[in-house]
Amino acid sequence: MRPDQQEPKAEGRRQPAVRGRQSVNARLRKIIKTRGHFPSDDAATKLIWLALRNITQDWGRPGHNWKSAMNQFAILYEDRFTKPST
Repeated sequence: MRPDQQEPKAEGRRQPAVRGRQSVNARLRKIIKTRGHFPSDDAATKLIWLALRNITQDWGRPGHNWKSAMNQFAILYEDRFTKPST
């Protein structure tokens, strides 16, 4: 079979991941646009963390490497971090 006759690779596996990222990015942009101004970098980081926490509450299963990200947030925001009930 010649290279130009080969069937295209199935990329359907990546589509849900791309749509998921686009959805998260759109929701973050909306939240940041609504807030508008941040007095400090810490305020912006806190808003993004809280937004991600709220966005992920309605997910059916966690995203790739989400456990390590949540562990890092738990270290940064130890006083506000609570484990979800399982």
